[in-house]
Amino acid sequence: MKPLVISEEVAAALSARRPVVALETTIVSHGMPWPQNLETALLVEEIIRAGGAVPASIAVLGGKLRVGLVRSELEGLAHAEDVLKLSRADLAYGLVSGRAGATTVAATMIIAKLAGIAVFATGGIGGVHRGAAESFDVSADLYELARTEVIVVAAGAKALLDLPKTLEVLETLGVPVVAYGSDEFPAFWSRASGLEAPLRLDRPAEVAALARARGELQLGGGILVANPVPAADEIPASEMGAYIEAAQRDAVRERITGKAVTPFLLTRILELTGGRSLVTNIALIKNNARLGAEIARAMIGHG
Repeated sequence: MKPLVISEEVAAALSARRPVVALETTIVSHGMPWPQNLETALLVEEIIRAGGAVPASIAVLGGKLRVGLVRSELEGLAHAEDVLKLSRADLAYGLVSGRAGATTVAATMIIAKLAGIAVFATGGIGGVHRGAAESFDVSADLYELARTEVIVVAAGAKALLDLPKTLEVLETLGVPVVAYGSDEFPAFWSRASGLEAPLRLDRPAEVAALARARGELQLGGGILVANPVPAADEIPASEMGAYIEAAQRDAVRERITGKAVTPFLLTRILELTGGRSLVTNIALIKNNARLGAEIARAMIGHG
């Protein structure tokens, strides 16, 4: 029996060539506190519907790759404390374990591609961690972008990472990094990183055209569309830098490693900013959902 289970709504949309936008669930299980995690997941789905597309939240439940979750399933992930955080390396383990698993950027890309979904909206991608020269800690997200043909809309890479090295790795892997409406690569909570964007596009139709051209050239791999957080919602990079450095020091002191690093840092930054980082995080996810719906429409000629 195939492990891929697509909801009736998503399957009908794909069959009718209507726009669909994939959504990850690590944000629900590991990225935000209750109740903002569930509220944000539901709001993002509403935004995608309002944009003329069908949302497809993705997770591993009951030994199946589930594409298109209902509210009760999202609520279960939002409440649960033992949800697996699945990437390429352990996605198959998530299936055979029988446990609930939330999908990272990499795992969501894999499942979206299997389901035939071309566009995926998220918060921010993973990347090269600070100190990677010693730890070799580089997110699988970067390698997935190099191999899996999905357009990923994100507010850049999470600013707690080494952004210059992240861009270097993406370039080496041949991943197009497109800043949307900006000449500068965004830094998640902040619009500016001080790093020049490798590419710039200003309209959803241009992103769709780029994806089609890459397909015609059989280049493989995905596209990262780096969409800056709205100006009214950002926390300037100069201010965020101090919070990130403090959180990094705490992680080192408490010997946090591996997959636990990013959730720990996000939680610590939330505390240090007095909740402002979460407000900005929600704003940028909503912004990416809107753009994801527009690009999905453009991909099938509706935008």
